[in-house]
Amino acid sequence: MILKIKPSQVERVNTLVRNLCCNCIDRNCLLLDDGEEHNCIQLLCVSGIYCNYFRRAVLLADKRLYAEIIRQNQKDI
Repeated sequence: MILKIKPSQVERVNTLVRNLCCNCIDRNCLLLDDGEEHNCIQLLCVSGIYCNYFRRAVLLADKRLYAEIIRQNQKDI
């Protein structure tokens, strides 16, 4: 499931990725590593939450941001 985010939320999401995601090392994603480095998809994206690990494990650290994103996505259903 992809969660849409607003432009005003992008920097808050990116801060969470850089500070709390254990799979993001030097802007690269360990989960995507297949012998080559791959940029973190979440740091590249400005329109939504595309990383399932981030959505399930990291986003919850900012309860206010999580609630905002869930609320705005429920309106789109």
